[in-house]
Amino acid sequence: MTWDPASFEPKHFLWKYKDSVATITLNRPERKNPLTFESYEELRATFHELDHNYKTKVVVIRGAGGNFCSGGDVHEIIGPLTKMKPDGLLRFTRMTGDLVRAMRACPQPIISAIEGTCAGAGAILAMASDIRFGQPGCKTAFLFSRVGLSGADMGACAILPKIIGRGRAAELLLTGRDMTSEEGLAWGFFNRVVEDVMAESYALADQLARGPSIAHCITKRQIDAEASMPLDQALETEARVQARCMDTKDFRRAYDAFANKQTPVFQGN
Repeated sequence: MTWDPASFEPKHFLWKYKDSVATITLNRPERKNPLTFESYEELRATFHELDHNYKTKVVVIRGAGGNFCSGGDVHEIIGPLTKMKPDGLLRFTRMTGDLVRAMRACPQPIISAIEGTCAGAGAILAMASDIRFGQPGCKTAFLFSRVGLSGADMGACAILPKIIGRGRAAELLLTGRDMTSEEGLAWGFFNRVVEDVMAESYALADQLARGPSIAHCITKRQIDAEASMPLDQALETEARVQARCMDTKDFRRAYDAFANKQTPVFQGN
C-alpha cells in the first residue's frame, strides 16, 4: 500500500498535512514532549516514507504546550537502558542514529520551531533540521554529558561543529550546558529568533512549498554532500545536478512566466 501523507495517522505524535506542508507535533506537553522507544521508531519510519513521497514538499517539527522536546523520557528510555545488555544498547543507538540519517536523506526541507526546552534528543532533532527558528528565551542543551554519556550521540560530533563551529560545539557537548536563544542566533544555530515561531515557520514553509521541489531537494542534498568534497569535485557535481534542473519542466515554466511578466507556478516536475 502506498503511504499517503493526507491519511497518515501516527500513534506517537500528531500529524497535520495541508497544502503540501506536513507538521509533526511532539505531543506529551505534561512532560515537555519527551521521546519514547516507540516515538523514536515511528519518527524514523515516517522520515523513511517521506524519502519516497513527493506530495510532501516541506516538514515542520514543533512541540506542544510551549516546549519543543526534553529528550529521551527518563522513565521510559533512560531507566530501561540501564538494564539493557550491550547488544540491545547498540540496537538502540543505531536506531536513533538512523532517525537522523532519515531526516537528512529525505528530500523535503525540514523546519524546526523551537520554544521553551529543547534538550538531548530534542536538540538533535533541531540540529538535524535544515532551518531552525527559536523563540526568545528558549534553551537548547546537548546534555548527554550530564547523564554520564558522551557528546558523540546521533551525529552531534559530525553535524553541530559545521553549524556553530568546532570550539563552540566542543563546549556544548562537553559541558551539556544550555545554549541561550541569543547565543544560538549569534552562533548560527538559529536562522532567526522571533516571538511567533510558528507563524515564521509556516510563512517559510508555504514559500518553499510553492517553489521548485526538485531544485530544493538537490540543494538540500548537495549542502550535505559538498561539505566534504574538494572544490573540483563539487564544481563537477554542481554542473551535473544543475543541468538536471535545467532539463525540468519547472525551469521552462519559470522562463515562460518571467518572459510574460508573470509569477511561475511550479509543479515539481
